[in-house]
Amino acid sequence: MLAPLHKRLLNDYQQDFPLSPTPYRDIAEQLGVSEDEVLNAFQTLSEQQMISRIGPVIAPNSIGNSALVAMAVPEIDLARVAELVSAYPEVNHNYERENRFNLWFVLIADSETHLKAVIADIETQTGYPTMLLPMLADYFINLGFELNLHD
Repeated sequence: MLAPLHKRLLNDYQQDFPLSPTPYRDIAEQLGVSEDEVLNAFQTLSEQQMISRIGPVIAPNSIGNSALVAMAVPEIDLARVAELVSAYPEVNHNYERENRFNLWFVLIADSETHLKAVIADIETQTGYPTMLLPMLADYFINLGFELNLHD
């Protein structure tokens, strides 16, 4: 069962997080609680794995370069390779798919040169080739969801 403050934070700030030097203080003022209460609530939500991060979603290739990358990795080596790939700070999502190309990830870098260097390093470190899948069309999927606040 979520506390009322937790519900409000999850429901009201998925997409309208304040863009200011003091976003947590701004949220606290909007909700009539202290900044510490907001910070503690977000910490609790993180510990309970209700949220994984607080940060912006930036359109692909509007800042730097990004690419979807796929790899065909033998099942026996998948966990090792996935862990290695996930360790790169440039890797955004890394997930398994049921396909010959069973490891997919999004890579973001400050330049095309940096992007290609990271891909080359991943190939060297894992011992497997990658398949670069450049974005041909941009689709926006709103992943926000409304919580039932009347439990």
